[in-house]
Amino acid sequence: MTAFTARDGEALNLPPELITGEAVALELRTASFASRALAYALDLLVLFSLLVVGFFLVSLFFPGADPAAFSALSLTTMVGVLVGVPVAVETLTRGRSVGKIAAGLRVVRDDGGAIRFRQALVRGVLGFVELLLCMGAVALVASLSNARGKRIGDLLAGTHVVRQRTAALSPPPVMPAGLEIWAAGTDLGRIPDPLATAIRQFLGRAHQLHPESRQRLGTELSALLSQYVAPAPPAGVWSEHFLAAVLVERRNRDLARLLQEQQRQAERLARRRAASPLSPGSTRLIGER
Repeated sequence: MTAFTARDGEALNLPPELITGEAVALELRTASFASRALAYALDLLVLFSLLVVGFFLVSLFFPGADPAAFSALSLTTMVGVLVGVPVAVETLTRGRSVGKIAAGLRVVRDDGGAIRFRQALVRGVLGFVELLLCMGAVALVASLSNARGKRIGDLLAGTHVVRQRTAALSPPPVMPAGLEIWAAGTDLGRIPDPLATAIRQFLGRAHQLHPESRQRLGTELSALLSQYVAPAPPAGVWSEHFLAAVLVERRNRDLARLLQEQQRQAERLARRRAASPLSPGSTRLIGER
């Protein structure tokens, strides 16, 4: 049995995605250089506005400070605004900022999860160096040389910037008429995540493809998928119907397993609630009804 490899995905011209277990595509697209530059320009405008306010407050509340103290207060204000504010904002908003909200962007970890303080701190400190002290030159070179547009702060923090505003997802496939009984009786193997994602993307945009390309891709995907399905579909079934039937049946079985697990958990919780407060598995407190 031949596994679906990254080379197969490249042959099908699939865009890079973040994939979780069981072929759940997170639909996160890497932000373009132009959108990141726009977001940073807006953030920089906000930060310099805060910096002006900060310097004004320092001069207002410390009018008699000697030059050394005033320089120390000014430096503290500058670092607090240009480093502390971005770190705090990205931590509290899980990767967003004023500029990123306006541009529809978000910073995420490489596994697609929300960033935390550690990632925000690394990005903030290195961003101060590569974006401000180096006038953006270091960040520009690093971003243009990386496939995901990562600057050095992203490389060390394990993050990248993605587009959060995405087009509406295509509707899920439906079970083709006449294949319900066959699909229910099939033995489905563990379909590789990239293959399942490729099939879902193909079915979602098949109507946009040239007829010859549509037929060729449908045939190739069916040949790959057939290695994980037994028995084979009835003779004469269209390749796209075969692909849709397998995905729908796979989704239905996953949903049934989730519902059964939820029911078992609810039953266990009910038994614990009904048990005596002195029993080891009880969740009740003495005197609780």
